[in-house]
Amino acid sequence: MAFIAPDKKPRCEWCGSAPEFLPYHDTEWGFPVDNDIRLFEKICLEGFQSGLSWRTILNKRENFRKAFRGFDFNMVARFKERDIERLLNDAGIIRHRGKIEATINNAQRAREMVKSDGSLAAFFWRYEPDPSSLSAPQSASTSAESIRLSKDLKRLGWKFVGPTTVYAFMQAMGLVNDHMSDCVTRGRVTKARRAFKPPGK
Repeated sequence: MAFIAPDKKPRCEWCGSAPEFLPYHDTEWGFPVDNDIRLFEKICLEGFQSGLSWRTILNKRENFRKAFRGFDFNMVARFKERDIERLLNDAGIIRHRGKIEATINNAQRAREMVKSDGSLAAFFWRYEPDPSSLSAPQSASTSAESIRLSKDLKRLGWKFVGPTTVYAFMQAMGLVNDHMSDCVTRGRVTKARRAFKPPGK
């Protein structure tokens, strides 16, 4: 069932469950991204969301950006134990040592990925699925591609990148257009994807 927004147009049902979801849904979710910093930020935030709600993470996103130096992975990769202690004392973020250490680890792996693949975008967009192979919108929490991407990231040493986390990342960053068929934003995302040239392809 669609959520009818204040403009009287239908949206994906989930974006009606919190006021901050609508602008995120209409301007970010599903639109294709090839910016390495944004890709790194999102996969880290999806890791922090594990076991929590996206609303919690979204409401703390600016705090996360400040705490993790704008998610510049070249800077985060150099974080030391004193930075971990600083983050564990930062009430504006999720103070989970394992997730904080995973973010630092993943920043180091991201630097390696840029050296080996040219960019994070070039790596991630290799896993864009054929739209015809996908399940109906929002009917699945994983896909064959998210399982494969998860396995490959783990093989490269990334952490907190399970198949469900990775699929949510793919939905948000536009590798998958998972807007409902009657959602007014789906058409805008489809148009954006048509104009988008995936890196490395």
